[in-house]
Amino acid sequence: MQKFRTYMKRYGPFYLLGFAGMVISIILDMAAPQITKHIIDDVIVGGNLKLLTRLLLGLLGIGAGRAFFQYIKEFTYDAVGVSVGYHMRRDLFRHIQTMSMDFFDRHNTGELMTRVKEDVDKVWMAAGFVGILAVEAVTHTILVLFFMFRLNPVLTMVPLIVLPLIGVCAVRMERKLGEVYDRISEETAELNTVAQEALSGIRTVKAFAQEGYEIKKFGRHNRKFYDLNMEQAGIVAGYQPAITFLGNAMLLTVIIAGGLMVIYGHMTLGDLGAFSEYANNVIWPMEILGWLSNDIASAFASWKKIHKIAGQTPQITGPKDGAAPEKITGRLEFRNVGFSLNGQEILKDINLELKPGQMLGIMGMTGSGKTTLANLIQRFYDVTEGSILLDGKDIRSLPLSSLRAAVSVVMQDVFLFSDSVTENVKTGRRAGLTQDTVEWAAENAGAARFIEGLGKKYETVVGERGVGLSGGQKQRLSIARAIAKQPPVLILDDATSALDMETEQLIQKNLRRVDNTTKIIIGHRISAVRAADEIIVLDNHTIAERGTHEELMEMKGRYYRTWCVQYENREEEAVCR
Repeated sequence: MQKFRTYMKRYGPFYLLGFAGMVISIILDMAAPQITKHIIDDVIVGGNLKLLTRLLLGLLGIGAGRAFFQYIKEFTYDAVGVSVGYHMRRDLFRHIQTMSMDFFDRHNTGELMTRVKEDVDKVWMAAGFVGILAVEAVTHTILVLFFMFRLNPVLTMVPLIVLPLIGVCAVRMERKLGEVYDRISEETAELNTVAQEALSGIRTVKAFAQEGYEIKKFGRHNRKFYDLNMEQAGIVAGYQPAITFLGNAMLLTVIIAGGLMVIYGHMTLGDLGAFSEYANNVIWPMEILGWLSNDIASAFASWKKIHKIAGQTPQITGPKDGAAPEKITGRLEFRNVGFSLNGQEILKDINLELKPGQMLGIMGMTGSGKTTLANLIQRFYDVTEGSILLDGKDIRSLPLSSLRAAVSVVMQDVFLFSDSVTENVKTGRRAGLTQDTVEWAAENAGAARFIEGLGKKYETVVGERGVGLSGGQKQRLSIARAIAKQPPVLILDDATSALDMETEQLIQKNLRRVDNTTKIIIGHRISAVRAADEIIVLDNHTIAERGTHEELMEMKGRYYRTWCVQYENREEEAVCR
């Protein structure tokens, strides 16, 4: 992701155009009190009515010109701000997409959503309308003081005394708001996370009748968010009235002191009218200092959060000069593979070899490292010992896009997008994937029958995460998605746990007919892995048993005991008795 000034440099000419419109608008603002001076001195006091028409036309022209150039300024800076926000949000999202899985282990979804949406919004506001308004307020104040000094240097001392007091109030308010906005940003992320989790897991919440708990949990964070915003409002309420009071006191002092000067002949009535108009014009920049400080302090806090995310680099990267192989056959080899995460050993001394088209079954207790093997093949994490080879090449030497294009995974936690059935099946390989292939994959995954029963069949839009479908239907769709990709390596991670035995056997039969794909079946049920060419049983971080179904049964070890537990009530499986 680029630096902030790089985004602004891209729109340099537009910033100059908006700045020019702002300057001309301010100059026209400065000219209006001069015309007021002549109306008072020459027309009202001097009685020269011939000048009145020209002076009034001058005021009309100044008003029209100011409206035109203000439009140029505001439209230009709004457009620039939106464009900066667009590119910044795009780059941040792209950067997040490149991050490794360990990044998502450290950052929750609510936090990342806050960075991509709310924080970018605050920054682009500062880069656009709010930023130029701050520049305009400063420029306007300087020019007003210059013209006031030209009219009456002595009377100009009044705003020069008051302005530093307002500045002190603004600086103090900005410092306090900066601290509060930092905490508000953090709590916004927490609030988003709580809401997102509660809504995404609404079925679980209702199944366990935990609506009240979730409401209280959300309420605690919402209350904290409320308290922080009230603290922010209290800071503004404590300083903003003082700023407004000082501005009004300055205007009253100018009128009283200027009136005395007119009485004693030290300035004309027209000078006082123009000076009062200038004094009134210098009030609005003072009054919005607090609001500008709010937004700018908030933008700086948001940019720090964005920069913290953007400054992180992916731990898993492909080689800089790695060439994509022309063809991958799916030959897999694990050589003395070990893996540790956060100081905890998960796998050690894993040695495997799979020829193209072979099927490997993996079993083991929960937490034995079965899913970790699938993650290592895709390089979601890198091995800490040994190496994994695909077609004889270390997978770390392959481009990530080529490696992951060669592997298709059906995960334990099925995720479906809020899109049509066809688009969900096409997720793995959109380019060149025909409707015939989609329907072929659905047929082989045992999903065709229920899809045909949906309202719009393959064009039926499934809900978020597959809401509206049963667990088995979602699993079958995810299997169809993996098959449709037609990868060299196919991994099914407990992918048939929600299916009945008949459907599971049908899918396994169809998978065995796929000759050109190396298949890895991870499961807890013997039925899921029984037909594999080789079955391994993981225990104590390593391979405890390996062999075919028949060989493992003869060992009468862990696999055999699992078989007995799962089939103890079946009369035809009397081998355990």
